[in-house]
Amino acid sequence: METLQRLPDELGQVDTLLADTGYFSEANVKCCEADSIIPYIPEGRQGHNEQLHQRCAADPPEPEQPNAVEAMAHRLKTRKGKAIYAQRKSTVETVFGIIKHVQGFRQFLLRGLDTVGGEWSLVCIGWNLKRLHALKG
Repeated sequence: METLQRLPDELGQVDTLLADTGYFSEANVKCCEADSIIPYIPEGRQGHNEQLHQRCAADPPEPEQPNAVEAMAHRLKTRKGKAIYAQRKSTVETVFGIIKHVQGFRQFLLRGLDTVGGEWSLVCIGWNLKRLHALKG
């Protein structure tokens, strides 16, 4: 939160925070709300590709007098909340997952900033070549 507060004014104000389940805690949710930031931090792993009837279902009723965590959990179950959190899933998360699971890259073999940078460049070249090959057909 301190880092977000130090961002230049030209970038605008942070009003929403999307985070991985690893950042879920009641303290983090309350910290966000204390800074007028709407948190979207799921308690557990969320599935992909919901079934059609789940996607089209009406929003669940809001709990009466929810605490911060209950309010956030409800927010994540609404269509608007799902759409907002889906933005996080469409970022580079997929790329890192493919690099780890498909390419088998789980740790650096070299040490030192320059050599690790070179190793990472090779991994990225491999990813880009794989994508180009897949896009070419």
